[in-house]
Amino acid sequence: MHDPHNGYHPHRPQVVIPHSPLPPGAQQPQNPSPSARPFTPWAFEVSPPSYPNQPSQPYPTLRNPWGDEDSPTTPGRNRTHSMVNLPSSRTHSRSTSLAPASTTPIAFPQPQVYRATSAKAISSSSNLHPSYSVGHRPTKSEVPQNDGLRYHADPSSTSLLSDTSSYYQDDDYHGSQESDDLSQDVDSISDELSNISLAGEEGIRLFQSGQLPEKEQEWHKLVPPEAIEALGKTEVQRQSVIFEVFKAEREYVADLEAVQDVFITPLRKASPPIIRPNILPGFITEVFGNFGQILSHHQRMLGALFDRQREQHPLIQSIADIVLDTTLKQDFRTGYEIYIKHYPLAESHHRKELKTNPAYQGFIHSASNDPRIRKRDLITFLSRPVTRLPRLNLLLEQILKLTDKDHDHPDTETLPIILGILSDCIKGTQPGIEAAESKVKFWGLCESLVYQKGEIIDMDLYDKSRTLVYSGTVYRRNRPENSVTGWSSWTELSAALMDNYFLLTREETRPNGVLKRHLMSRPLSLAYLRLGSFKAPPETRKESQKGGSVLGALLHTTITVYPFTIYHAANKLTRRYTLYVSSEAVRTKWYNALVDALAVYKAKQEGNMYFAPNLSLSDRFFRVASPKMGPESKLTGRIISAVPFASGGHNFIAATTPTGVYVSIKGRDEFRRVLSYRNARSIAAMQTVGNKHFNKFVISVESTLLAYSLDLLARVALGDAQPKLLDASMEHVVGKDANVVLARHLQIGQRMLIIYASKRLFQSSLCLQVLEATDISVSAPAPSKRDTSAAKSFKPFGDPGYVPKDAYDVAPLVKTIGICAREGIIVVDPMNLTNSRITVVPDFSGASSNTPMNNLKNRLENAKALGLVRSSAEELLVIFDTMGTYITKHGIPTRQSGFIKWEAQAHSYASRGAYLLLFSPQFIEVRHIMTGRLVQVIEGEDIRLLYGGPTPASTDNILVVMRGNRDDENGLSEKIVELMETSEINDYNTPTTANPAMWDEWDM
Repeated sequence: MHDPHNGYHPHRPQVVIPHSPLPPGAQQPQNPSPSARPFTPWAFEVSPPSYPNQPSQPYPTLRNPWGDEDSPTTPGRNRTHSMVNLPSSRTHSRSTSLAPASTTPIAFPQPQVYRATSAKAISSSSNLHPSYSVGHRPTKSEVPQNDGLRYHADPSSTSLLSDTSSYYQDDDYHGSQESDDLSQDVDSISDELSNISLAGEEGIRLFQSGQLPEKEQEWHKLVPPEAIEALGKTEVQRQSVIFEVFKAEREYVADLEAVQDVFITPLRKASPPIIRPNILPGFITEVFGNFGQILSHHQRMLGALFDRQREQHPLIQSIADIVLDTTLKQDFRTGYEIYIKHYPLAESHHRKELKTNPAYQGFIHSASNDPRIRKRDLITFLSRPVTRLPRLNLLLEQILKLTDKDHDHPDTETLPIILGILSDCIKGTQPGIEAAESKVKFWGLCESLVYQKGEIIDMDLYDKSRTLVYSGTVYRRNRPENSVTGWSSWTELSAALMDNYFLLTREETRPNGVLKRHLMSRPLSLAYLRLGSFKAPPETRKESQKGGSVLGALLHTTITVYPFTIYHAANKLTRRYTLYVSSEAVRTKWYNALVDALAVYKAKQEGNMYFAPNLSLSDRFFRVASPKMGPESKLTGRIISAVPFASGGHNFIAATTPTGVYVSIKGRDEFRRVLSYRNARSIAAMQTVGNKHFNKFVISVESTLLAYSLDLLARVALGDAQPKLLDASMEHVVGKDANVVLARHLQIGQRMLIIYASKRLFQSSLCLQVLEATDISVSAPAPSKRDTSAAKSFKPFGDPGYVPKDAYDVAPLVKTIGICAREGIIVVDPMNLTNSRITVVPDFSGASSNTPMNNLKNRLENAKALGLVRSSAEELLVIFDTMGTYITKHGIPTRQSGFIKWEAQAHSYASRGAYLLLFSPQFIEVRHIMTGRLVQVIEGEDIRLLYGGPTPASTDNILVVMRGNRDDENGLSEKIVELMETSEINDYNTPTTANPAMWDEWDM
């Protein structure tokens, strides 16, 4: 009976079944339409009433032979459904024919049903035979009974038909009249089956509401045995698989709803909160993603499937139209792609919170007691959308296999479309899953790393673009094979190739089960990683079976291993790694992974340069000796120093070599020698700062300092003035008897300073003197009587001071300077050398009671100090040739006396904004000052810094020289390269200046 409260509808449409074979001598009915197609008849054909006078008139709507005769066709529609105590999922359909063994049915051909894929009534179709048309179904009173067929009223009867002689007794059986008679006969069978299947309809209601026992949730248990016998094995299998689609979809929706009700909603409403309120929304988004979007799609699809099941059970013609309608929605596929690609990350976030948050751990344990959860882990529910599409795909593939291909069943066209959509969606998510799984593995690697104490390593691990490219077990030989025992010492390591570093670690599982990976060597940046041999012949290693005992030397296993070599480009001998793997295939995988990772890294570096080299300044004029040069080559020699300047509306570059001073307009590569001084150590161009004009070119040569007019220097370079005019402008910056050992041009505010150190006979220290350039726009003061040889363009700035005799360089700060010496860097005030407080940094006075500080002191014992730069408002970075360390404003090491080790030994440095550039003969390292992170590496040969600027805040482009690209009869070229800072790529900003009072002691 119809129950209006539970949405159950027992009325179903009739199924029109093709003709059974005709008896001998009978004629085939004539096709009323020229477009009709032949078909294979069913053994128990149920034909609609024919209309002899109107052969083209559509037939009534198809009805199920087991349905009530007065049932109208009900279109598919969405319904709400109740899920109570749902049984667990079953992934395999019941596919065997379950006809009782005692039954002796008539041998029917395999059934084939032809019906539109929609449950809605179809008036006509040009693709269907006219006999398949649908329309009104006659009632019992309209269909005359055939006395040749008798029905068993007993529902337990095992025989559907007790007498079939009427099929063949009438010799006049032919044409549409014969079909009409048989339709009337078998239609009566449908009426009887409607009464027999009432129990099955009740089963469907219980199944859809989740109240049917698990063991009863099979299609064959909800269908009369007579129907199973009549349908045949293939159709029974097909109906079982379709039923499995209903069942799997019902349980899938129930599980998604359980996640919403048992996990997500309680987490949001928990009081006190289980997850901190400020991170709760992000946590739910990360763990559950777009769960709700997927659930809404499947709730609608399940409602349509249940409608179809109620309408057509037990013989479901098709569900393809419902599935196709759902999968064709763009947001359906997009929703799955987003969820599946993010799933590994969601699982990782859940596991991490479960491990670190006891409240969350308790919540998950409590939720598992919910009847809908049935002790299953949340991971099981999170993975349901990941596995749903592949499982649905398998079920639909099975339905397609069981659908007859010979009679144009609509599923043969619709199901391949659905399978194509699902397959594309599954394939499209696979790369995303692999990337996410790699990200999870990468996070696990990062969290397990154990660094060597003291060293500061910033590998930028938590950047969104970081990925784990490849990882695996490798072996490393510790010492050569012993000639007596034949044994070598081997270490099993775990190698990990990231997109920016290569790591070698030793794994350790601690008593609490936590896996830790100890770095066995410093991480190797891909900027410095080079590939050695990957074709060396395999070797063997012996593995003891007795833990290394004496007996183990005899009882051992010989294992074949395959070596490959990688090395550090700046330390080819000390950082060369020969690693061994278990097979040639694994070695090939490592090679391919390394080649690909290096190519991607190089492409990223070239596309994201922090400092772009401009190679157009000079690569032809300056030449050094080479085997290819001719006998008349005019060599300029190596470039010693260079400086940019502007004059007369042109930008110039001046460079010194062992043969003189050369000047050219920037970019022309046509230099002219303007001064003939040999081996000038340094040059400086003092131009305009603010409203002050200096116009001086200062050169340090032959232990003295000379100054020339900068404008005249430019005019001589252009050929607009005679060299003698330039010579006439020459001034001695210091006295003729001064023995200058070092000099540096600095800019502090709007002051242009020359700081130089001179050495006098029998003195144990150097005399440090500061000179200030005078503004040429105002009248110059007369020289003092005390030093008539001093230049008029410079005046002493304060009294002289003294520094150790081993001082070798001056590092400019903002308002102070650092004198680099063997003991460290001496920080003084250049405006008051005599009375300024002298601070030596780093300050290791507390090293005796501080172990990390003492270790740092020992590491820096043989290091050469190069200078220091401001890293933040609270710290400075002291730069040595091999490493750097951070100090406070008092010079005390910070960050637990940690240090940053450079990849290559630096000879000089420069800073621009937030970045530090370190120069070595083959590499320029660009690092972030605040973190020490390596962000760029520029390669070259014989690299030397020419110009870094007069102040740390300088915005001038940096000039370097390296080996050029020309090697011919004129010699080997040297090229001047200009490094131009590009726009920032990351989120770091230039360190801000804090309250100036913080740096009162250093006047910073």
